[in-house]
Amino acid sequence: MARSKIEWTDSVWNPVTGCTKVSPGCQHCYAERMSKRLSAMGQKNYLNGFRVTMHEHVLDTPLGWTRPQTIFVDSMGDLFHEEVTVDFIVKVFDTMLRTPWHTYQVLTKRSGRLSEFVPKTGWPPNVWVGVSVEDMSYTSRIDDLRDVPARIRFVSFEPLLGDVGDVNLAGIHWVIVGGESGPGARQMRREWAVAIRDQCIAADVPFFFKQWGGTRRRRAGRLLEGHTWDQLPAMANVR
Repeated sequence: MARSKIEWTDSVWNPVTGCTKVSPGCQHCYAERMSKRLSAMGQKNYLNGFRVTMHEHVLDTPLGWTRPQTIFVDSMGDLFHEEVTVDFIVKVFDTMLRTPWHTYQVLTKRSGRLSEFVPKTGWPPNVWVGVSVEDMSYTSRIDDLRDVPARIRFVSFEPLLGDVGDVNLAGIHWVIVGGESGPGARQMRREWAVAIRDQCIAADVPFFFKQWGGTRRRRAGRLLEGHTWDQLPAMANVR
């Protein structure tokens, strides 16, 4: 079982590793740094470094996890990367469909391909789907997300690199906000995070504040205006 230190999930499952940069949020990618480290250590799933790689041998891994848990899919890549075949995506979804006791979280920056994939397969009720948005220039990803017939649709504003303005949260069931962390981390301004939080409150959308980030993210903490925001989507109240 691959336990996760990510605050909003339990475990990670990486049938795809590797990615390429598509927008400013990718500049200091933690997965790229980690992949290079794991490759140097001789980890077999990372022998290709950060090149996009599909791992057939891990497709059945969640079947062996008997305890129900929340699983982040592809923390080290993007399931909807252009180099990942439709056939392989279907296999990943088949595993998720065959393990209804788990809850899966799929997050992508490639929202265009996400919407194209929808007609090709049904969407399992235990699979949440989200998009990453780092500033106002990429809020169109949320429009693509709204077309997906998932039970839970969520937006991760991480790393939040700028003001996102007025966000249309119709059809969105959960919002995550976080600052960039690690070497070269760019600063997230308080007013950007507060503005999103306030819009979530007004729209009755659960809000999760993950971190301030920075080069010492643990020291920076997770408090926003004196509070910890750990709200999760309530399955009974989704719209």
